[in-house]
Amino acid sequence: MLLLLGGCSFLNDAQDTLSYINEATDYLSAATDFANEAPALAQQAVSDIQAAEDLQALLQDMQQTVESFSDLQAPDIAAELHQQIVERNSAILTEIETYLTNFKDGLLDPAILENTELFQSVQDITSIIDQIQQLSGE
Repeated sequence: MLLLLGGCSFLNDAQDTLSYINEATDYLSAATDFANEAPALAQQAVSDIQAAEDLQALLQDMQQTVESFSDLQAPDIAAELHQQIVERNSAILTEIETYLTNFKDGLLDPAILENTELFQSVQDITSIIDQIQQLSGE
């Protein structure tokens, strides 16, 4: 009986880990898309109202994605890596908020473009998520 219960626990742990890895992979995809798209859109948002609106929407979507991933319960095997991502996510959320508060008359304040920490922070999580994906042997 104990062996059966132990086996069930192992299967649940494996499924939780696989589910988490899938979530991390989805998060990586969203973060990569954001990091590729947002810098050029930010440049346009300085002088183009439509680009500014698109950038605000993109920033808000990324903000929600970051918050959702940070709220995930990581399996024990990925807990330390998840904590590293949560710490970086905190910086990303701060930078997103900085961008969102720097729109004037519908356009992005050009001074904010000097701050590239947001895009660098998003790219930094890639290496951590690569480590998480290795947990499944991918």
